[in-house]
Amino acid sequence: MQRILITGTNGLLGQKLVYLLLERNLTSAKQYQIIATSRGENRLVIKKGYQYFELDITNEAEVQRVFAQTKPHVIINTAAMTNVDHCEKERKACDVINVDAVAYQLRALEKMKHTEKNYRPHFIHLSTDFVFDGEAGPYTETDKPNPISYYGLSKYKADLLVEESTINWAIVRTIIVYGVVDNMSRSNLVLWAKSALQKGEEIKVINDQFRAPTLAEDLAEGCMLIADKKASGVFNISGRDTYSILDLVYQIADFWQLDKRLIQVVSSATLSQPAKRPPRTGFVLDKAINQLGYKPKSFREGLNIIDKQLKSFEK
Repeated sequence: MQRILITGTNGLLGQKLVYLLLERNLTSAKQYQIIATSRGENRLVIKKGYQYFELDITNEAEVQRVFAQTKPHVIINTAAMTNVDHCEKERKACDVINVDAVAYQLRALEKMKHTEKNYRPHFIHLSTDFVFDGEAGPYTETDKPNPISYYGLSKYKADLLVEESTINWAIVRTIIVYGVVDNMSRSNLVLWAKSALQKGEEIKVINDQFRAPTLAEDLAEGCMLIADKKASGVFNISGRDTYSILDLVYQIADFWQLDKRLIQVVSSATLSQPAKRPPRTGFVLDKAINQLGYKPKSFREGLNIIDKQLKSFEK
C-alpha cells in the first residue's frame, strides 16, 4: 500500500488531497495509506481513515522524526507562507517556512534514501506563478523565472533546492487557488468577493493583473496524477483560462447575482501594496494535459462546485 504524506493539511489544498485520497480508498482498487500533517491540532471535520501527525516543518528534528516513523513513498509539500505582502515585510520568517523547511524535508528524505534499503521517495513540491515577473505570460515549464517579490523569490529558492536534490522530485506551479475548506477557516478570492458583495460592501478590484484561477480540487487531482505516474520535473497545474482580476470578480458577482455597482475599479498602483505583483501570468498547460491527463474545469464549473459545497454546509 502506497504511503502518502501531505504537509499543511489544515490548509485548502492539503484538505482537498486528504479527501481525494479518502474517496479513492472507498471507490478504487488501489489503496493508499494517508498521512496528514500540519502545525497544531487537526482541523479537518473528517477524522477517520488516515493518520494525523502534528508537524512543524520549520523544526528539522520533527521533520526527521515524522518522516522516519512513517517512511512515506510520496510526500506532497503544500505548506507555505503565501501572504505576499507579509512575506515582503517578514523576509526571515518567509525564508524559514518557504525555503529552510523544504531543505529540512529534502535532507530527511535523502538521509533515509541512503540508510533505508530500497527506499525511493517521491517529493512533490508546490510552487507558484509568482516566480515569474509577469512580463511575458502565459508561461511554459521551461521559461526562466524572474521573481519581483520576496514571496516569489522564496518559492524560486525552494524550487532550486528541489531541482538540485538527489531524490525523485516534481514541482507543481499553480495560480490563485480557490475553494471551500472545512469550517470556512480560510478565505480566497472567490469567497472574499462573494462574502463582501453579499454584505453590500464596496470592494476595490484591480483591472491590470491577469491570472488563471485554479480550483483546489483540480490542483489536488493534478498532484495525484503526478504521484500515480511517478512523474518528475516541473508541471504547470492551474485553470485553463486567464482573466483580469476585475473580470474574475465580475463573473463571481454575475454567478451569485450580486450588485456589480459595489465593485470599484482601480489600478495596482493605487493600492500601494508592499510587494510587487506580476502583471500577467497564466500557464501553458500542454505538458500536464498530454503527459498526465490533467483536465482542468472552467471557472464557471468551479463556481458551480463551490456553490454546491456552500449549500451543503448550510444544511
